[in-house]
Amino acid sequence: MRILLLCSSFNGLTQRAWLELRRAGHDVSVELAVSEHVMVEAAELAKPDLVICPFLKERVPQALWRGHRTVIIHPGPPGDRGPSSLDWAIAEGEREWGVTALQAVEEMDAGPIWGWRAFPLPAEPPRKSALYNGPVADAAVELVAEVAAKAADPSFVPVPLDYRSPGVTGRLRRAMRHADREFSFEQPAEEIVRVVRAADGAPGGRARLCDLPVRVFDVHHGPDLAGVPGAVAARREGAVLVHTGQGTVWVGHLRLEEEGGLKLPAAMVLGERVAGAGERAGYSEITYDRGEEVGVVSFDFYNGAMSTDQCRRLAAALRYAAAQDTRVLVVRGGEVFSNGIHLNVIEAARHPELEAWMNINAINAVCREIVGCTSQLVVTSIAGNAGAGGVMMGLGADRVIVREPVVLNPHYRTMGLFGSEYWTYVLPRRVGAERAAALTGRALPIGAAEAVELGLADRVAGGSRQEFERRVLDFAQRLAGDASYDGLLAARRQAREADERRRPLDAYRAEELAEMSRDMFDDRAGFREARRAFVGKARAVATPPHLARHRELSGASGAAVPAASHM
Repeated sequence: MRILLLCSSFNGLTQRAWLELRRAGHDVSVELAVSEHVMVEAAELAKPDLVICPFLKERVPQALWRGHRTVIIHPGPPGDRGPSSLDWAIAEGEREWGVTALQAVEEMDAGPIWGWRAFPLPAEPPRKSALYNGPVADAAVELVAEVAAKAADPSFVPVPLDYRSPGVTGRLRRAMRHADREFSFEQPAEEIVRVVRAADGAPGGRARLCDLPVRVFDVHHGPDLAGVPGAVAARREGAVLVHTGQGTVWVGHLRLEEEGGLKLPAAMVLGERVAGAGERAGYSEITYDRGEEVGVVSFDFYNGAMSTDQCRRLAAALRYAAAQDTRVLVVRGGEVFSNGIHLNVIEAARHPELEAWMNINAINAVCREIVGCTSQLVVTSIAGNAGAGGVMMGLGADRVIVREPVVLNPHYRTMGLFGSEYWTYVLPRRVGAERAAALTGRALPIGAAEAVELGLADRVAGGSRQEFERRVLDFAQRLAGDASYDGLLAARRQAREADERRRPLDAYRAEELAEMSRDMFDDRAGFREARRAFVGKARAVATPPHLARHRELSGASGAAVPAASHM
């Protein structure tokens, strides 16, 4: 079937839908909804049997939905309508939520229903980004496959939306306003956590902290300490501990309410205002846990971005873990495994090019610890999406295990970078030189199953993130106790020594950094502009040619009419 994916951005959910449909044998093309003209033109060029909108903020033009079956994937249960569905679900403490596939009609979110999925919500308010990339994305991908199957059935007719039906539990909700996201640190910690998480990762909760108007992100419950609400009690690893009306909260990230304000580690935003706050335990992005034979270094960096400081701390943790007398080292990522260097911190630096250079050298040190560990077998646990250097970072292990829904983007092209992280060593070693060139050159995502087929990863495991991590730990324990362990470890050492004689790791690093210096300091491929567009959340003005297959086949240029701004 010929399917056109129409979307506001080629985000993680859209990438999963693209991968799922292609794997099922469909001919899939993508168009970014930069204007009504572009959307209609895309349908005319693609001549799709079906249009699916997995992530669309814009209204579908009448000319499109009247001429083509167009199905919207809406992040709410049947009957739910409005642009702030997940925000309200978290803010109001819903215990069950869902995703609905509905046909586009004149009235937004009111078309006949093609299918839906329901799932429970935890009592502890989830971050909106975690909810969207987790249960919502899982349900949406299932629905995308179901919609494609139903579209192939000429007898299928979607069910009209009827609020009298017992299965229709949603309702029309207005867009959440700025006032709905405001809070004061006089409120109890429980209320603050819920308000912020309903707005995380965008647009954030609104408050004043240290006499600054800020957007607040990445909050966690802190210890029960007495203090003046709004006062900063401590700092740790870029986060600040803030007193509230009842309890405390760790605030991981802030953005100043000013034009050009960037989302950054909270202590970095507050600067000298919190210079006198002492360090306090109870919050950590990096942990080390060990059993008798298996040690686990866990890291969970917000949105998968790794700053210079974070990389240095992670490299130190890996060195410590490698020096222990365990037999297997598990390197475990978090909600997002890693997306490589921290573009926001780089852009906010006084000298961004110098900060980028320090950052790439620091993440290289992390990769070196993984590749160079020959005292233990190393297992990489990838439970969340990874991109660019974050993918390459995991490839130096003996075994790479990927969670089933994960999407990997093993390329740097969209940021105008050659890339480092020893990718010219670890990637060809796993997939061969020809495939390595194809993966980095075509700049397309791959799913977990395809990663194993290509040799990029060794195993796929399903289940929730917690279930996946338990399975990886079970695997590591079996590996540590395997009768062939000594032979496997000896083979790792011998292979590393042979590779080092053939070409030292320092040679790969030097060659990559020579290329990166031209990208970072000479800006030969547009890194500066790509970085600024990324951190500033600039809207795309055209669909990347490698996604818009319908334009490539038709010979159309893909030029777009400038899109109107949307609030």
